[in-house]
Amino acid sequence: MKKFLINIYAYDHHARFKLESNDDAVSLEKAIVDKLGENDIMWERTGMFAQINRITYEEVTYDTRPIQSKKVLGVEVGTGASG
Repeated sequence: MKKFLINIYAYDHHARFKLESNDDAVSLEKAIVDKLGENDIMWERTGMFAQINRITYEEVTYDTRPIQSKKVLGVEVGTGASG
């Protein structure tokens, strides 16, 4: 199970919430639908996305290591974006 941060933009409204799901598309979609069915999500009016409907998600991690790294002499070190 992984933690995900879900952002939904639909019909001029925005919702943001966290949930746990298996790391596959079907499980994540079912978890989002289940959460929407609970009716406890706070929807905010955006006033700027009337024609755009989208769902975005990102995995929530509490890892303090840099996203990009490489091993140098057996030690993992952070690298730059062009590294």
